Amino acid sequence: MENPSYIALSRQMALGRQMSIIANNVANMNTNAYKNEGMMFVEHLSKTKTGERLSFTQDLRLVRNLAEGQFHTTNNPLDTAISGKGYFAVENEGDTRYTRDGSFKLNTEGELVTSEGFLVMSDGDAPISFPSDATDITITRDGTVTSSAGTAGKLKLVTFENEQLLVKEAGGMFSTAENQEVIDEAPGEIIQGAIEGSNVQGIIEITRMIDSTRGYESMAKFIKQEHERQLKAIQSLASVRA
Repeated sequence: MENPSYIALSRQMALGRQMSIIANNVANMNTNAYKNEGMMFVEHLSKTKTGERLSFTQDLRLVRNLAEGQFHTTNNPLDTAISGKGYFAVENEGDTRYTRDGSFKLNTEGELVTSEGFLVMSDGDAPISFPSDATDITITRDGTVTSSAGTAGKLKLVTFENEQLLVKEAGGMFSTAENQEVIDEAPGEIIQGAIEGSNVQGIIEITRMIDSTRGYESMAKFIKQEHERQLKAIQSLASVRA
């Protein structure tokens, strides 16, 4: 394979991975607090033995669009959305995770948990729980949780110096990268009775998919033509020598 084909192939491979990411965005259009993702592309320069400089396409990393999704009113007192920066701190079997999906519920022990069953933590790093007869659950804008039984705690809201470094896990959860600093006081406010939706815009994603597909097909056509050109050149050389 000659240099033009290598260059085209690098672009085609990057476009293939980009299409997978776009498809995942579309699949999560209705996922609570999902953040749209895209690829960061860079130019990778390489020098051949003859000194020629070749420009390859390299997909460097994923980049999340951290803009808020639209808030949906549910009127469920346990549903919460974060207006501004911040993540809820939750815990499962001693492991701390972070999420913006505030679709909470009570487990059989009266503890506030996520839809996946993770314990929602207070600012004192303890679970938030209610007596079985508690009513009138209220969550204020600063995250203070009260009920007819009194104050249950205050939601722990954290942020990070670089949110792009968060490691995405299943169920809308994130874990921290190695040596990533957690800032315990996030500037966001809590909105009770609402859920943050996905920030994916379907029309934009479909347009990106069409553009990426066209680019992928164009590169495939170029590689095929280049391959045919090389075969013809080899056949011409073989016929001359014969």
